[in-house]
Amino acid sequence: IHARYARLMAGIHGITVMQAPGPEYASNYWLTTILMEPARDGNTREDLRLALEAERIETRPLWKPMHLQPVFLDAPFYGDGTSEALFDKGLCLPSGASLTDADIERVVAIIRRMIA
Repeated sequence: IHARYARLMAGIHGITVMQAPGPEYASNYWLTTILMEPARDGNTREDLRLALEAERIETRPLWKPMHLQPVFLDAPFYGDGTSEALFDKGLCLPSGASLTDADIERVVAIIRRMIA
């Protein structure tokens, strides 16, 4: 599933399919995630999420950093902005084992329509 998403989204300006950070790392890619730079027309990750939702395709933002969750509001936090940037730009795509090639192609077609 991940390899198909990566192949179909290669060359879409502003979309990065997340990969293992290097050859010394192994991933089973149980979840495919993307980073979306704000589009030239101003569309954001949230706009993309809503566009997919309108087509009855469920996606989710990357996990909200713990220090931004109300329960941890007063907890000490040490960071450099990386987790916030990933949350702002990241989206988890449908990745279930029951997805067909046609399902994945449909998701990517909607992404292409919105980004193009």
